[in-house]
Amino acid sequence: MRGKTSLQFKFSMSYILIILAVLVLLNTYPLLVSQSLVFRTKETAMKSSVKMVESALSGLPELTEENVGQALASVEETGVSRLLVTDTSGCILFDTREGGSAKGMYAMYTEIVQALDGSDAFYCRYDSHAFLSRGASPVVYRNRIIGAVYAYEYDTQQAELLQSFQTNLTRISLLIGVLVVALSALLSRAFTRKIRELLQAIRQVREGAYSHRASVRGNDEIAQLATEFNSLTDRLQTTEAARRRFVSDASHELKTPLAGIRLLTDSILQTEDMNADTTREFVEDIGREAQRLSRITEDLLRLTRLDSGIQDAAYPVSVSRVLERVVRMLGVVAREKEVTLTYETEEDAVVRATEDDIHQILYNLMENGIKYSGSMGFVHTTLKTVGDTVVISVEDNGIGIPNEDMEHIFERFYRVDKNRSRAVGGTGLGLSIVSDTVRRRGGSIRAQHRQSGSGTVFIVELPLARREEADE
Repeated sequence: MRGKTSLQFKFSMSYILIILAVLVLLNTYPLLVSQSLVFRTKETAMKSSVKMVESALSGLPELTEENVGQALASVEETGVSRLLVTDTSGCILFDTREGGSAKGMYAMYTEIVQALDGSDAFYCRYDSHAFLSRGASPVVYRNRIIGAVYAYEYDTQQAELLQSFQTNLTRISLLIGVLVVALSALLSRAFTRKIRELLQAIRQVREGAYSHRASVRGNDEIAQLATEFNSLTDRLQTTEAARRRFVSDASHELKTPLAGIRLLTDSILQTEDMNADTTREFVEDIGREAQRLSRITEDLLRLTRLDSGIQDAAYPVSVSRVLERVVRMLGVVAREKEVTLTYETEEDAVVRATEDDIHQILYNLMENGIKYSGSMGFVHTTLKTVGDTVVISVEDNGIGIPNEDMEHIFERFYRVDKNRSRAVGGTGLGLSIVSDTVRRRGGSIRAQHRQSGSGTVFIVELPLARREEADE
């Protein structure tokens, strides 16, 4: 629970911190820009007012109370809160705010000192209630400083406008912040809900509920991940079902010969004075069951090796030579069952596989045909090349395969007639081994009914090896 909450909390906090950073930037940058703009405007207006007064006084050889008052009587309204004119010692000669009461007093403001030193001076600050601006400039007559002009302004209107702007920004930011927090909470909850559903599905499957599926709607990456997880679970469920069926079938197949061996040995042990012929028959039966058990074990090991994906490196194999060898090996079995074994070959039929693979394919299909062909039956194998494919056809006139069983015959342990299959010594794995071997070598296999009469035709198609490979 802590992990889920932590993830949702992290997403929410990430959204909130990003938006807070943006809001702080929006609340500071415009205000700073606005203040800077007001400062520049104030500086321009202040310097203009000071220069206008300075121009009115610049023609005077010296500054006195009388001539300063006369010179400024014709000057229009400067738009500042206070205007001072001083002589070179800083003594006030003119003051628009204090009037005559300030005359004769000294005004040693920093800006006036700088102006008397020959420099223009300006200062402005904002204290959230008003803009305080001060400026000064020297009065020069023939390259000689004869006094200074000082202006002061206390502007509350601009401050109120800026304060109102700041208040509006703060309100908008708060509203946006609330909306963003709510939206981030909804988004993070929706996002983490999908992750929780996916995690829940993973836990269910981990506990063995392979039929459980993740239900995540949408088209985002989490939904795509859930879709891939469901696909993986489908395959896992199929694999698990096949594994359980395989274990069950393998256990059943192994149990049958073991039970027979146990029954025969118990019969020998529990029967007193058993004659030699009877004992020999029992021992022969035990040997046949042991051989059957050995065949099942070998087939299971072969399937396990195929399932592991380990296979020998392929090389050009002449199918006709392997076919001739298999025919010689199965000839004795075919004669005992009075089955005619024939074949047709083409020397150009060369595939990339191993001799063991081709031997396994041909031996299993032909032996299967011999087993299920009655007396006077036949098994005919045809080998030919069609384009870039080698086609192996094994045809028999045996009991055939019913239509409903045709699509299952390559499944492991599947038998068309279980009793008859066990009677002839089948394990139910031969065709499955053939199918897996053909598929892993890039080929295909199918079974079909004979066009006339009973019986079955198995058709194997394998890629033809290139001629230069065959020459090697």
